[in-house]
Amino acid sequence: MKLIRRMLRIIFGRTTFAVVSLIIQVAILFAAYRFLSRYLAYFYGGSALLGAFVIIYILNKEENPSFKLAWMIPVAAIPVFGTFFYLFVELQIVGKLANKRLRVNMENTETYLTQSPRVMEDLSRISRRNANLAHYIKHSGHYPAYKNTNVQYFPLGETMFEEMKKELEGAKRFIFMEFFIVERGEMWDAILEVLERKAKEGVEVRFMYDGMCSLALLPFSYPKELQARGINAKMFSPIKPAFTTYQNNRDHRKILVVDGLTAFTGGVNLADEYINRRVRFGHWKDTGIMLKGDAVTSFTMMFLQMWNISEKVPEDYGKYLRDPEYFYPLELNMDGFVIPYGDSPLDQETVGEQVYLDIINSARHYVHIMTPYLILDYEMIQALTYAAKRGVEVVIVMPGIPDKKYAFLLARSHYGELIRAGVQIYEYIPGFVHAKVYASDDIKAVVGTINMDFRSLYLHFECAVYLYRNEVIRDIQRDFHDTLAQCRRITMEDCRNYPWYEVWAGRALRLFAPLM
Repeated sequence: MKLIRRMLRIIFGRTTFAVVSLIIQVAILFAAYRFLSRYLAYFYGGSALLGAFVIIYILNKEENPSFKLAWMIPVAAIPVFGTFFYLFVELQIVGKLANKRLRVNMENTETYLTQSPRVMEDLSRISRRNANLAHYIKHSGHYPAYKNTNVQYFPLGETMFEEMKKELEGAKRFIFMEFFIVERGEMWDAILEVLERKAKEGVEVRFMYDGMCSLALLPFSYPKELQARGINAKMFSPIKPAFTTYQNNRDHRKILVVDGLTAFTGGVNLADEYINRRVRFGHWKDTGIMLKGDAVTSFTMMFLQMWNISEKVPEDYGKYLRDPEYFYPLELNMDGFVIPYGDSPLDQETVGEQVYLDIINSARHYVHIMTPYLILDYEMIQALTYAAKRGVEVVIVMPGIPDKKYAFLLARSHYGELIRAGVQIYEYIPGFVHAKVYASDDIKAVVGTINMDFRSLYLHFECAVYLYRNEVIRDIQRDFHDTLAQCRRITMEDCRNYPWYEVWAGRALRLFAPLM
């Protein structure tokens, strides 16, 4: 009976309904194509001409060349279906409306995100290049550079989890949480217990998670269940059985803000594998950071900007600023500069990739990288290889046990090119690396949610923190070397010994890299 009930839940569940609905819509598109094919003599000339105009449009569009190629091939190979499918995708209005609402929210928070002239003067005096990067992040990403901020680095999800619980327990005014993955288990149950208790104490609790969770991890009605516990909850972009490109833009961010005083971000989601209470791909290596100080304001506003995309009532942003009468403990080290930033897939500005490229291109001695995925575009490959060729130590730590076989094969298709240029690639023997960390020259680092793949750099909502001349960078470097000691270096001999079918599969998958 249990097996029958389980099968019935699968057959009549929301996930099955959504998948079947999408298949039906794709089938309708193909049916329309086949119908038009009957009248090919009439439509071929017009569709070929339209396809030519579409290709010219794609070539001149301000977009990554890999995305252009991914579209030009189907438009040229199957002009009728490829052309009309591209127009269908390009004319999607939902994403444009969401981007408009997000821009309005950013304008409404601009008052609280003004750049301190004193901070920029200090940064410019120390490093004109980093001041220019701060200017770019403020101009294109809307988030300023700060001083007076303490940063604590967490080399594992377990340590970050314990600190998150402590901060949640101390909440007095509000708790904001925004996460990509939430799954019932020891981690989420412990946090939920605190959130429910704090809500009863009168603390305002808002919780938002990505709608992909509704496919397999949580019931679609879960926000209502949380609301019944006093938690103001919502899904970002719930998965719906409709063929729309907006559902491809997921909220991959991980943000926790407590009272406007403390903020967390990093790779850690709210599921047990992130704290090694559940083993999926060996030991799960993840990282995160905690901020205390002026820079927390950016994460407060970042959360509210996204939360209010679907809200109609105006937000009183000012009430969530830090209590002006609150003073941080004097023993907190608040040296250096801290620049939180977000990245939206809807504004055509690739802030996440530009920051990574800036670190690589400005490196003098080393660039150390931890990333779960290595699905690279031409610009990133050129930056990494050129840095290695000019004598910079470029080291990339990858998983030893991947979570997605196809992504791992695609990543390995880049190994030979990178290694020949002098890039050092290591694989983490104990398991899976989910960290997203850059460190360079003992003076700069990035910790956040941004993977080195097309989805993070171009298709997802992301966030991270750029650190410059902070003492915590020593902790990041120490963790990197500790991790490296548990890794195996990949050589050209290894690349030559990979099974031929895996090599060719990785090369073939490059065609679909913009989707991964």
